[in-house]
Amino acid sequence: MSATDIADWDATQTAMAIKSGAVSALEVVDAAIARSESLNPKLNFLVTDDYERARDRARVPLGNGPFAGVPFLIKDLDDFTGLPTRLGTRSTAGLSAAGRQAPLIDGMLATGLNPIGKSATPEHGFLPTTEPLAFGPTRNPWGPTRSAGGSSGGAASATAAHVAPFAHASDGGGSIRIPASCCGLFGLKPSRARTLASDPGHFPMPLSVQLCVSRSVRDSATLLAAVEAKGSGLLQVGLISAPSPRRLRIGLLLDSVSGQSPDPEVAHAIEETAALLERLGHHVEPTAWPAPLVGMADAFLLTWSQGAANLLAETGVRLGRSPGIDEVEPFSLAMATIVASAPDGAVEQAVAYLGSLRPIYDAWLTEFDMILSPVLSLPPPEIGWLAPDLPVDTMAERLTRYVGYTTPHNVVGAPAMSVPGAWSAAGLPIGAQFGAAVGAEALLLGLAYELEDARPWGAQRPMAVARPGSRS
Repeated sequence: MSATDIADWDATQTAMAIKSGAVSALEVVDAAIARSESLNPKLNFLVTDDYERARDRARVPLGNGPFAGVPFLIKDLDDFTGLPTRLGTRSTAGLSAAGRQAPLIDGMLATGLNPIGKSATPEHGFLPTTEPLAFGPTRNPWGPTRSAGGSSGGAASATAAHVAPFAHASDGGGSIRIPASCCGLFGLKPSRARTLASDPGHFPMPLSVQLCVSRSVRDSATLLAAVEAKGSGLLQVGLISAPSPRRLRIGLLLDSVSGQSPDPEVAHAIEETAALLERLGHHVEPTAWPAPLVGMADAFLLTWSQGAANLLAETGVRLGRSPGIDEVEPFSLAMATIVASAPDGAVEQAVAYLGSLRPIYDAWLTEFDMILSPVLSLPPPEIGWLAPDLPVDTMAERLTRYVGYTTPHNVVGAPAMSVPGAWSAAGLPIGAQFGAAVGAEALLLGLAYELEDARPWGAQRPMAVARPGSRS
């Protein structure tokens, strides 16, 4: 079994090969480490490695979980016992290793996953690109001058480069779906409270959920089944393992919630996806964002900025003083300034407005089984286009232009996914987003399997694919 073979396997096939004895867990992790050592200097997806502990873990039985022995990465916004949590920021330099980890990480590791390190993220996960001043930009394997997305950009870059078959990711405003779209991966954002751990509480309303970015639908579906929370009030998803025979009514929209039109290549990719759905027997018809959702960007920005202000206040407590420009990024400080200069009660009004949108979204989703849209208005942009030290006005203008499809699902707590299968003329991935009613992950996964069968994306390989290391 060559290292090239191992690199091409998804997590499910990797676990099956280990279980059958075709390869050992140590051989698999050694191959992943060799690929990481080869590619990280070019792509910069790893913040802290855990190579030696990963090898030690591979030498002992990893249980009978569905991913026993499979290499993995933990996003560096989350604690992983024994490694520091850098949060993408210079202010955590010298921070000691975490002494505990969240229940979600426990649940993921209970499947037998073997982390090889912590993946890169923008400062506190604030931006839809991974270019922190603390560590430098993470690069896209499909074009190393391009963004890998964010905030789970390190996870997506490593997965797309076949360093690991999949990786932990989180999503507070698009941070699973955006890097999945940029890097040609599958990314499912679960419903609020679906998984064992969700929003850490920094924002004034719950926004963030966690799962992974992956190269196959079955890997995401299996991990979701393993870490699904009980007693959430949602109908259990269980393990979805095949396409659904159900034919769907799908609403199609191209403009963002801010009224921005997508780049022509993005529009063409989404229209081609709609045509494929029609050929598969689904009914697709145009729709529009419900009026109260249109223009929600200002309220979301104020809410997001309050989260930034809270995180910077925590940083100040840790440092014993207010963090300065040499410790936190200009954009982070700008968001805190937005909150400080807002009128009294403005944040509470923004949160109340966003909280009122769930019934409107629910009513919309009684007309359709799901909504098809772009994930982003542009193909992956050049590194630096969303750099965290840009002038605030430039950043605001570009964010409004680029990101306007993903945040509504976080606000209302609904599931959504980025499905690969389209590429620009320059060979850059373009994802298609599907949003569904709260709790409807099974419906999304059933369609994702069907699209994966109809236009297999695994055959497409990025230009910076991992060079196989020697087999131990």
